[in-house]
Amino acid sequence: MGSERLPGKSMRLFDGKPMLWHLVSRLRQCRLLDDLVIATPDSLENDPIESFCMSESISCYRGMEEDVLVRILESLIACDADIGVIAYGDNPLVDPAVVDEHIAIFQDLTTNDWVGNDLKTTFPPGMEVEVFDVSALADSNSRTSDPQIREHGTLSIRQRPDLYALLNIEAKGVRRRPEINLGVDTIEDAEVIEAIISHFSDRTNYSLEEIIEYVDQNPKLLQRNQNTPRRWRKYRSS
Repeated sequence: MGSERLPGKSMRLFDGKPMLWHLVSRLRQCRLLDDLVIATPDSLENDPIESFCMSESISCYRGMEEDVLVRILESLIACDADIGVIAYGDNPLVDPAVVDEHIAIFQDLTTNDWVGNDLKTTFPPGMEVEVFDVSALADSNSRTSDPQIREHGTLSIRQRPDLYALLNIEAKGVRRRPEINLGVDTIEDAEVIEAIISHFSDRTNYSLEEIIEYVDQNPKLLQRNQNTPRRWRKYRSS
């Protein structure tokens, strides 16, 4: 809720529903997720998120504001999870099929500590998924003291290919559209997401391919947030 560029965005309404509602509705369509937990800071301004979780019967873990690494780790330990899957709270359009595909790859490749798509940007930003061994995250927690690294959660794993087996999944075919931003950082992003959600307002199971088709049919929509600076760019190749 304390976003600097778009305060309160987690509970911002899109087509009459909070942004988190749209994310949760899509994640509930995943076949390979056992459970969902929302890990949010313990500051008072985030109380509405906990209230939302209670109304939607979703687990909510309250942890440290700045130390996202330990907040994620503790939330997974509280769920007794062996494998963690991250979908970021400002990415309400993440495709359940993309999530399941990454989980399946991680499960097949038993030697990997981390599988994701955000070491290099090939999917549209806003489609980030990370699947990892919780024990690897716990190990990185014990090795990482830099607060700037800890603020970015699994970055403690992603920046250490010397310690952890990493695999970045690259988008193929029509999905390979890194210039389309589908995350919510600014008011311009919110306008883009509002248009997409309103277009598909009769359902929540629309695919990434359908989103791309709609955006391509409305090129002026893409232009609204195409030149917005992105803080995450310095942590990945593009």
